[in-house]
Formats: sequence, structure tokens, C-alpha cells
Amino acid sequence: MIELTREPIDTTALLQRIQSPAAGAVLLFLGTVREFTAGRQTARLEYEAYETMARSKMAELADAAVERWNLVGCAIVHRLGTLELGEASVAVAVSSAHRAASFAAGQWLIDTLKDVVPVWKREIWSDGSTEWVHPEKCPTGAPPPSLPESRA
Repeated sequence: MIELTREPIDTTALLQRIQSPAAGAVLLFLGTVREFTAGRQTARLEYEAYETMARSKMAELADAAVERWNLVGCAIVHRLGTLELGEASVAVAVSSAHRAASFAAGQWLIDTLKDVVPVWKREIWSDGSTEWVHPEKCPTGAPPPSLPESRA
């Protein structure tokens, strides 16, 4: 399951999709909006994506993880739009026969997703200033490219 959504992430439904009697381990990672980053107070975050490419890259990552760690199930969901403090922005859920594979796959998926999937995060600081960040390979503060599928 690969999804970009503007709605809150339904973790119960996500876990139900990847659970199986063949899986002895189920791992759920949630990235959430934190209040402080490098000493600066966050008011909220905004996410934009090049949606077609983001879905494609997320599917490639899921397929690679399933093959590499022999996963039973794999799902990645990323929120778009405005998120408030404490809300989940990304979810990675995997299931496998044993826990080591789930832990390794889950960490690889979130770390790689942040590097290669074209989703951009705009920090809205409590002082009213803003800054575009992410993917990690983009220069700090660089806004997303103007793409037809990007939504402000």
C-alpha cells in the first residue's frame, strides 16, 4: 500500500493491511510534527509533493524492501497539506516472519524515503518566518519546484 493523503493517517487500517498469520513481527513507524527543531519553535508544517513521482519512488522503495528483507507486508503513507503539532506526517509499516527484518526494513525505508522521495516540508516557525526543507539532498531553504501537481 502506497498512499499520499491530505487526511490524518489511519494507523489501525494501515496495520490491518500488513498483518498476516505468516508474520511474527509487525513494525509501525510514525514521523510526527515536533514543537522544536534546532532550538526553534514550530507553529505547523506544510507538505507538498510531486505526486506522480513520489508515489512511484515510494512503490520502488516498498518493492525493494519486500525483496531484500522478505517482508510479508509493507505500506508507506505520507501526508500532504498543513499539519499541526503532534500530527503524523509519515507512516511506514512492515511485517515479517522475525523482528530483525522488520526493524531493518522500517529504518531503511524511512531513511531512504527522506532522501529520494520528492516531498517537501515547509517549516512555519512561531515567529512567523518560514523555511523549505527536505529532501535532504536539496539545499536548505530551497522551495519545491513549480510542478503541475504541487499544491500550495
